[in-house]
Amino acid sequence: TCSGVVPMSDRVDRISIADFGGVGDGRTLNTKAFREAVYRIQHLARPGGTLLHVPPGVYLTESFNLTSHMTLYLASGAVIKATQDTSNWPLIAPLPSYGRGRERPGGRYVSFIHGDGLQDVIITGENGTIDGQGDVWWNMWRQRTLSFTRPNLVELVNSRDIIISNVVFQNSPFWNIHPVYCSNVVVRNVTILAPVDSPNTDGIDPDSSSNVCIEDSYISVGDDVVSVKSGWDEYGIAYGRPSSNITIRRLTGSSPFAGIAIGSEMSGGIENVLVENVNLYKVGIGIHVKTNSGRGAFIRNITVSDVYVEDARKGIKISGDVGDHPDDGYDPNALPVVTGILVKDMRGTNVQQAGLIRGIKNSPFTGLCLSNVNLHGEDPWSCSDVSGAAFKVSPSPCSELTSVSD
Repeated sequence: TCSGVVPMSDRVDRISIADFGGVGDGRTLNTKAFREAVYRIQHLARPGGTLLHVPPGVYLTESFNLTSHMTLYLASGAVIKATQDTSNWPLIAPLPSYGRGRERPGGRYVSFIHGDGLQDVIITGENGTIDGQGDVWWNMWRQRTLSFTRPNLVELVNSRDIIISNVVFQNSPFWNIHPVYCSNVVVRNVTILAPVDSPNTDGIDPDSSSNVCIEDSYISVGDDVVSVKSGWDEYGIAYGRPSSNITIRRLTGSSPFAGIAIGSEMSGGIENVLVENVNLYKVGIGIHVKTNSGRGAFIRNITVSDVYVEDARKGIKISGDVGDHPDDGYDPNALPVVTGILVKDMRGTNVQQAGLIRGIKNSPFTGLCLSNVNLHGEDPWSCSDVSGAAFKVSPSPCSELTSVSD
């Protein structure tokens, strides 16, 4: 369990958004109320921090920032809803490990709920909802009218000691929960929802972050359920901050893309990832480790166990030719090193292809171990530029994986 990774702060000082003129009628714009409440928490700095209570109702607002030593608490029936007026949505600089916006050059739209350089921040409640009303953004993406990269729903940058729990996140414009350059992050007991055709609505994306624990959640989105990242090509290599010590457990998820993804932006490195007790339904790929030439860095010490996959194109995909590049400045000879991946106790039903493993010719993937994997794939395994071992794998794995007998 994630319990104890970050202690839950019991805030003695409590205020309500209603104290600052907040109106939950679904029409009144509450930006001023949220920003003034956060300003009050930041500048009064009560010992132990302050809890901002959002009572039942629908609170329409523009984006707003959180502050340190703060709990954002959504009561049952409380909805914080993003305005769909994108005309004055604030822009911020690109992340240094990406060098530009993820989908458009230049800056990017700030996340709906944002924080930078914070500590001791909690987003929780009684399963209230944070609604990004993302369809206006999805339509701009589809119509190719975006000027900058779409906003995430919640992004915390350069922050530590974060808890996100017991909240419903839905209809994010882009990625849902994005901790980047963070440490000591717990996400548990959340529900994340987006339509199956909503573009790039990843559930949770730990990015160049350490000591992250994700557990006991339901995620049904239009892109990867969980995707561990660490920067993009030459920018991620230069920034050099890996994602490490990531635990993902007891999730149920659905996605037309990957259930659990590692990469493809991983140029700061990814190591020490544990995935266990995950159930995936109607997914493109159950477990997807993805990288590309130009990424550099490493993916190592990845353990995946006790995974069930139902209705999938592929059970397992580990591939070195996935993902685009930020610009022409990347080094195609910066080859990632992928080693030490263990997948055990994984089973599937109605899986079209059990597995596809495609390493990089000049940097083969090594140390891959499959144990007790039964995916009932109709199509055979396909492998190249990989070495490792297989034990009790059905259908029979590719010859590149040495069969280990009892």
